[in-house]
Amino acid sequence: MAEPRRKIRWGVLGYARIARENVIPALRRSANAEFHALASRDEGKLAECRARFPGARGFPDYDELLRDPAIDAVYIPLPNSLHREWTIKAAEHGKHVLCEKPIALSAAECREMIAACAAHRVVLMEAFMYRYTDRTRQVLGVLRSGALGEIRFIEANFCFMLANPASIKLRPELGGGALYDIGCYPINFAGLVADEIAGKAGAARPESVAAACVRTGGVDESFSALLRYPTGLAATLHCSIRAHRSMGARLTGTEGTLEVPDTFLDPAGSLVLVRGDERREIPVAESDRYRHEVEDFSAALQEGRPPLLGLPESLRNMEIIDRLFAAS
Repeated sequence: MAEPRRKIRWGVLGYARIARENVIPALRRSANAEFHALASRDEGKLAECRARFPGARGFPDYDELLRDPAIDAVYIPLPNSLHREWTIKAAEHGKHVLCEKPIALSAAECREMIAACAAHRVVLMEAFMYRYTDRTRQVLGVLRSGALGEIRFIEANFCFMLANPASIKLRPELGGGALYDIGCYPINFAGLVADEIAGKAGAARPESVAAACVRTGGVDESFSALLRYPTGLAATLHCSIRAHRSMGARLTGTEGTLEVPDTFLDPAGSLVLVRGDERREIPVAESDRYRHEVEDFSAALQEGRPPLLGLPESLRNMEIIDRLFAAS
């Protein structure tokens, strides 16, 4: 465990867009974390990082960063195909790991990562930053209030039109495709709701899955899934990197429905609760999801407790993704 009362020092493996635009700035805003170093094999990116984030160290090699004894934790925003390799290497160097979603390319890889982190006594968490928003807290509050009655249906979607023809999202060897990139969010959201019903995180698993997808160039551009749970709960999930921007969720129960616009984002807004003829807006405050994520992870290290998102959820997400690919 890191020493209490001092900031957790972070290293970042790779200068991906999400790192430079979201996570590194969040680390610099955090009360209990600091951005200590970046590793990139691109000297131009190292120079850009030094100019944009003065004071951070730069390493031309990932292994060299992992050997830095000053670093407590690493954030891994590398292509999906590299998550397993570098999480395990980080664990072997005694570094705690916040790994971008999806945590791995399969449940088997995820199990290896969990085992390696357990063996080296480091903390591993998947970076589902939407779990740190007021929007998600408000959804859970409605579920716990019983206002919806027994939940019958979950609907969730996440779509956008990919503009970059050279994107790694289109490269199968790097773990591209819609399901890995954005479909993992609706799957996680369905799991969050199903777990709330079951009363235990990571416990709810669908008894059957059905899938349909459109593949081009070796990756799934669009993917639809139907999950059915033993309780009779059904979840319909859609994702696409070749469709107009669309993001939202709806929960339907025996007593009402809850609409969740911008499900995975953090701006201010509102949920819409409908019960009979009554339609009520539930205000949602703006959140700083990336900062809250790194602060919770850092606090978990300082306090010797688990972070918000547990590994049983991440493993279940990968198990469902495996099942969906097998069914498509």
